[in-house]
Amino acid sequence: MDFSTDVRSAFRRGETDAVVRMSEAEIERAQAAGDPAGEVEARYSLARVAIRGGDLPGGEARAREALEVALRSGERSLEERPRHVLAGVARMSGDLARARDLYRESIALNEALDQPMTVNSEYHNLAFCELGMGNLDVARQLFAEGRERVFRNDWADFVPYVCVADAVLASVEGDHSRAARMVGVTDAAFASLGQVPDPDDAADLAKTRAAAIEALGPAAFGEEYARGQAIDPRAAFTEDRR
Repeated sequence: MDFSTDVRSAFRRGETDAVVRMSEAEIERAQAAGDPAGEVEARYSLARVAIRGGDLPGGEARAREALEVALRSGERSLEERPRHVLAGVARMSGDLARARDLYRESIALNEALDQPMTVNSEYHNLAFCELGMGNLDVARQLFAEGRERVFRNDWADFVPYVCVADAVLASVEGDHSRAARMVGVTDAAFASLGQVPDPDDAADLAKTRAAAIEALGPAAFGEEYARGQAIDPRAAFTEDRR
């Protein structure tokens, strides 16, 4: 059994209880076996569960525990996931300046580790920080560059996240019809993979959905949302913005 693959798949499917059971058992096994990689992965998974449940301090605490294990091991690659979570907690807590710094540090680490998919993911998160700080042009450029990388490399698991980004961007731009449509595209993209969004993206998507319903009304939102669910993600980005 590959614990990392299994626990991450369970998390993406939204199987929180299974993630907790698997992670607690893995911590015991890894500590007994002197396996820091397994322990880091398990503590990282518990951090993600806490964040998904809205417990940001708990998520930060679990991530710091994972980072301590990674630092003791001397393996830089083990620092990557805990540092990602700490940046995410800063972002979700509203400390965007700190989150931006942490994401930039994470990007540098992942470039050194030659992990292009993770570099792309962290640029995605950095773009949300820039958006939240009012740097719309910077965010728009980062989102566009990330989307191009995802489609060019056929990174299927990340397709729903470029849809999240476009939905949120449309909302910030005041185009609530497109935002509603892209929420539909996003939900369908996640469903096609049998996954649910990561906690920070889920929070952004929920805010976008609520803003669109308020701006358009439930009926008009429903019409645009239904349109979006029938659109292929790639085709959604060939539409003219209105």
